[in-house]
Amino acid sequence: MEKERFLNFEGLTFDDILLVPEKSAILPKEVDVFTKFSRNIDINIPLVSAAMDTVTESRLAIAIAREGGIGIIHKN
Repeated sequence: MEKERFLNFEGLTFDDILLVPEKSAILPKEVDVFTKFSRNIDINIPLVSAAMDTVTESRLAIAIAREGGIGIIHKN
């Protein structure tokens, strides 16, 4: 079922997912942003750096990993 939904996904633009700031009864510490990066890799925050030599070197990948995301190091 999940695979079928993914394959039929049309895609979204920035305007489709734009978040408008508003007061909320949910506290920041109650929010869970855990997600799956792949079938076997879970990450605690939805943050992935680009695999570009001008973006991600080891220092950035380590910093992002310490915060719960994943940094993709380029192969150049």
